Amino acid sequence: MTGMTLNIPFDNSYGRLPSSFYTRLSPVPVKTPELIAFNHALAESLGIMAADEEALAPLFAGNTLPEGADPLAQVYAGHQFGGFTPQLGDGRAILMGEVRTPSGARVDIQLKGSGPTPYSRQGDGRAWLGPVLREYVVSEAMHALGVPTTRALAAVSTGERVYREQGALPGAVLTRVAASHIRVGTFQFFAARRDKPALRALLDYAIERHDPEAKGPEDLLRAVCDRQARLIAQWMSLGFIHGVMNTDNTTISGETIDYGPCAFMDQYHPDQVYSFIDSHGRYAFSNQPNVIVWNMAQLASALVLLMPDEEKAVESFTQIIHAMPAQITERWRQLLGRKIGLAEATAGDEPLITDLLTAMAEGRADFTNTFRALVDGGARDQFLDPAAFDAWEARWRKRLGSEADPDALMRAANPVFIPRNHRIEEMIAAAVDGDFAPFERLNRVLAHPYEPQPGAADLTRPPEPHEVVRQTFCGT
Repeated sequence: MTGMTLNIPFDNSYGRLPSSFYTRLSPVPVKTPELIAFNHALAESLGIMAADEEALAPLFAGNTLPEGADPLAQVYAGHQFGGFTPQLGDGRAILMGEVRTPSGARVDIQLKGSGPTPYSRQGDGRAWLGPVLREYVVSEAMHALGVPTTRALAAVSTGERVYREQGALPGAVLTRVAASHIRVGTFQFFAARRDKPALRALLDYAIERHDPEAKGPEDLLRAVCDRQARLIAQWMSLGFIHGVMNTDNTTISGETIDYGPCAFMDQYHPDQVYSFIDSHGRYAFSNQPNVIVWNMAQLASALVLLMPDEEKAVESFTQIIHAMPAQITERWRQLLGRKIGLAEATAGDEPLITDLLTAMAEGRADFTNTFRALVDGGARDQFLDPAAFDAWEARWRKRLGSEADPDALMRAANPVFIPRNHRIEEMIAAAVDGDFAPFERLNRVLAHPYEPQPGAADLTRPPEPHEVVRQTFCGT
């Protein structure tokens, strides 16, 4: 598998780590690759130039390798729904290599659905079309919403069928871009084996790549905790539910990764769960701040092995972890404050915020539309009992009296468009039938989520009762 179809400035540092970090192997070629989408804007920002559009499909399917690629599958461990699995890894993905962008940043380029690896655990290593398109749409929407996230560079159909519970389904491959694919579970893999030389090599690599000013494990832990606290606060401000916050799905970079059973809420409820596999609500919307603290405690447990005095380090590491809930709350308060027009929300504003959320839950109000309607008008119409909103509104208007330009704040904080679950399902169903127009339309509209767009009002509509998506699935 050779061929030069793209000018990709590869510089593959992960492949220079010890061989225990990965298995080198190439993607498994597919039957008849066809390009579904290529993210030209992202490619340009990465310094990737397409020389031959027709050659993109075989390249992003893994049938050909660009010059400079160093394909490998990464190994890691992870807590999955609280239970520790000492070896996981890229079971359906291949890291093609890393790119140095024109700005000097280093990013990974990974193929998902590229065939089995030594870490597939009896899986076929493939992905079907639905989850590939879901991740493409939702990850790009998250980027447009301003949330740190992996991104989608390309999607390709394979001309092959994959077999899942639903039967035979069309196959596809996603090309994912990430600041890195280093996970909490990557540290856990070596910590579980008490392989301190490898753990030290991973620490040094992570610091060089993400936190060059860090002086050691404690500094890295503090930086990762800070990034994750910011990320989860953003999720909570947008009504986003990841659905599978295992430690192998928690990045050191602080990016949202692995859009399996993810969903944006329609009607607000703090304990909303969509993921079919989350039967006990471990990753419910309201529990996400607690889960990320737990996940960071697992990172701390791995990093403490590298400290000269582990017992003393446990004390300082515990302080970092225990500080996280307050950090998340503070950032959440600032983000929710802006959603209701407050430039600097204080602790005294928390009752105003939480009382609105309580009224929304009781009144079955749409999360996104209610907040946007605070500035666009008609927020009371979102509630089953508008009187519940009226009582809150009087307090809110009084509090807004001292704000300089609350409308501008609210427009910048409250999207008009999100990737709603029923629209995602409609898009997937159409694509399975060969119609990619809904996919293309969603990407086009969601690229500008904070701006009203002519002809797109239907994408703001909550689902009708028969359209409600009650469960989401990993599905890859």
